[in-house]
Amino acid sequence: MTTNSRIFKTQEGNFDLTASVTKVGQDAVVVIFGGERPHVGAVALADPRQSLRDPEKTSATASVLCLTGHKEDAIVKSASERLAAVANRPVAVAAGIHWDHLQESDINQIMKNIDLLIEMIESYLRPSDS
Repeated sequence: MTTNSRIFKTQEGNFDLTASVTKVGQDAVVVIFGGERPHVGAVALADPRQSLRDPEKTSATASVLCLTGHKEDAIVKSASERLAAVANRPVAVAAGIHWDHLQESDINQIMKNIDLLIEMIESYLRPSDS
């Protein structure tokens, strides 16, 4: 079995995040972390499938596990579904992000950074046309 790992980081200056992406055979495992106390708060596994709205498109369905009191479940569900649909392969995403005393504007920046990180990973996992 072949594995290939790569690290991605946001560089926005505030609330930066890191992701480790490992290709395991044809599948991918992504770990997103950041903050004062990185951890594993939630995990999702998404499987690509034909879109229910548009049979010409690929979508994905995810199952999520979340530790009590953690709020990464929405992040891992969305990220795993986006990545599985783009890559057209199963993708597992784990995340643990924690900063103390966040304001709403801080949370907005973290969500922007998550989106930037997922865009970088989408480019990496997208099948080449060759």
